[in-house]
Amino acid sequence: MMEDAELDLSPAHSDQNSPSPSISISSSPSLSLPSTPSSSCGPPQATTPPLGVISEGVAELSLVIDAEVAQRACQEVLQKVKLRQVDSDSALTQSEAGPDAPPSDPEGPAPGTVKSARRRQRHNPSKQSWLLRLFESKLFDVSMAISYLHNSKEPGVQAYIGNRLFSFPHEEVDFYLPQLLNMYIHMDEDVGDAIKPYVPVRLAPQREFIKSLMGIGKRLATLPTKEQKTQRLISELSLLNHKLPARVWLPTSAFDHHVVRVPHTQAVVLNSKDKAPYLIYVEVLECENFETSSVPIRIPENRIRSTRSVENLPDCGMTPEQRAGSFSVVPNYDNDDEAWSVDDIGELQVELPETHTNSCDNISQFSVDSITSLESKEPVFIAAGDIRRRLSEQLAQAPTTFKRDPEDPSAVALKEPWEEKVRRIREGSPYGHLPTWRLLSVIVKCGDDLRQELLAFQVLRQLQSIWEQERVPLWIKPYKILVLSADSGMIEPVVNAVSLHQVKKQSQLSLLDYFLQEHGAPTTEAFLTAQRNFVQSCAGYSLICYLLQVKDRHNGNILLDAEGHIIHIDFGFILSSSPRNLGFETSAFKLTAEFVDVMGGPDGDMFNYYKMLMLQGLIAARKHMERVLQIVEIMQQGSQLPCFHGSSTMRGLKERFHMSLTEEQLQLLIDQLVDGSMRSLTTKLYDGFQYLTNGIM
Repeated sequence: MMEDAELDLSPAHSDQNSPSPSISISSSPSLSLPSTPSSSCGPPQATTPPLGVISEGVAELSLVIDAEVAQRACQEVLQKVKLRQVDSDSALTQSEAGPDAPPSDPEGPAPGTVKSARRRQRHNPSKQSWLLRLFESKLFDVSMAISYLHNSKEPGVQAYIGNRLFSFPHEEVDFYLPQLLNMYIHMDEDVGDAIKPYVPVRLAPQREFIKSLMGIGKRLATLPTKEQKTQRLISELSLLNHKLPARVWLPTSAFDHHVVRVPHTQAVVLNSKDKAPYLIYVEVLECENFETSSVPIRIPENRIRSTRSVENLPDCGMTPEQRAGSFSVVPNYDNDDEAWSVDDIGELQVELPETHTNSCDNISQFSVDSITSLESKEPVFIAAGDIRRRLSEQLAQAPTTFKRDPEDPSAVALKEPWEEKVRRIREGSPYGHLPTWRLLSVIVKCGDDLRQELLAFQVLRQLQSIWEQERVPLWIKPYKILVLSADSGMIEPVVNAVSLHQVKKQSQLSLLDYFLQEHGAPTTEAFLTAQRNFVQSCAGYSLICYLLQVKDRHNGNILLDAEGHIIHIDFGFILSSSPRNLGFETSAFKLTAEFVDVMGGPDGDMFNYYKMLMLQGLIAARKHMERVLQIVEIMQQGSQLPCFHGSSTMRGLKERFHMSLTEEQLQLLIDQLVDGSMRSLTTKLYDGFQYLTNGIM
């Protein structure tokens, strides 16, 4: 007991004129004890006090201290302090319970027991004040709230944080919704009660529109060829347009809106051997509030196209009443569960893209001048020099395009620049003239469990935030994931990007030659910028693949965007899982000879820059390791996901941060990882296996 005691005890009635020694009881070997009060008018009394007097400074003890007497005196002091603390605890408990509460045990818990210590801790105002100041400070963010919610055992703290979630911005809490739901399901009742008020507010679903998109994906999977799947997709989306506009939205979007139209001829089926994921573009009108803003009126396509092509003319043979009559109101299907059913697919005639394009875009090609010239019967002449100038400008600005491939219909759509696609679809849309018109895109997947994808997205977003905070110029592109069930969901597409497989198949060039074709000679600013982007993104994803042990890294799962960045997709095999659980890919990450060639070779400055970025990124990541581990650790509770197979998943993840290594040792580790990945035989064999079995180059 005495080792932990540290008290300040001074005489109660010392004279102001007499020196007062500094007296304490501590855990140090030297023991100083209180003296008895002495008179200021004379020497000390001849009677022997219980304890000797310790004079100030270096004076010697006037009497020898009896060890037993000192021990008893200290025990009496400590006992009085404990009894006083117990009395204050009892009074505090009675005052909190109220006048009608039954009287507490007069004896109370025995001093020094665990129960007494817990009571003092629970009713310690200083500790409660400290926690409250932390929870209400600006430093207290969502990450800290999730950590306290997961680790705290105090119901009061859990309930407070559960209410505190409402004060954070929705987008910040949405990032941790998977962790909140997992804690709600798998942790104790107190945590569930704390989270329960928040969950229904943020997870109110819009069922029928999403169910329709999922149903399309399941029906496409039954068709044998991509051509048939594409035609069926266009037909079903055409039927879906009859239900729009409506009070529905895309959950992957960051702003409130209403869906008004799906340009069905632009949808494409993506590459997949057994399933049928598809990409659609969705026209929306931005609004202030999705729930309270009125649903946009429907604009018929056939009539509005003629109106749009002549909307800038003075009269065009239409009165204002006739022009307004071209707008009609679509019924509201908010509460109609059958509004989204698609039962008559078998009788539907397929509407091909070519027919739709020819029927809707011809009129919009006319300009005001051409229509005026038809009316006045006077031809319009354009100088040949202007035609040549316009054509040369278009050729100089247009990037290389891909050819249409029946086995890969998505290649052409993905290669088209996003800005050009938006402009083209807006010109052909009956809603394109509205100022709040926006174009969104989404990938719909059925038959795949996206929960591991969601976990990978969270880790990538956290690492991206860490590297930005530490000013490390690594580049990664986390894309949003929406899990709808154990085998379906939605994915945010990466725009202006195609897979390395599509690049090699369409161009028949090496990766370096493709860079030269797209960005110019090696000494041009465009090429050097694209090369730097490639290095920064390659270093970022190399660290991601190493920390998360990402597998299945064939060229169909690595994208290349128009600015030179690479983007890894499809994180279905991470941590403890691998394709067929064979663990075939043994390298830390994918680093092929083609990647190194784009960097300028193994002796080039950009390759050294690549390794330096990896070192800086790993140092920054391990500095904030707990932010990453928290995300994975919470999701491991009660999980049956393949990535948590085995008991060493978390231990292996922690070890890959190498907290015990110095920076010099980390540099050697990075060199070893890079060298091993460059020389990896299994990487080459896995690419060859994918080419032979799935045709992925």
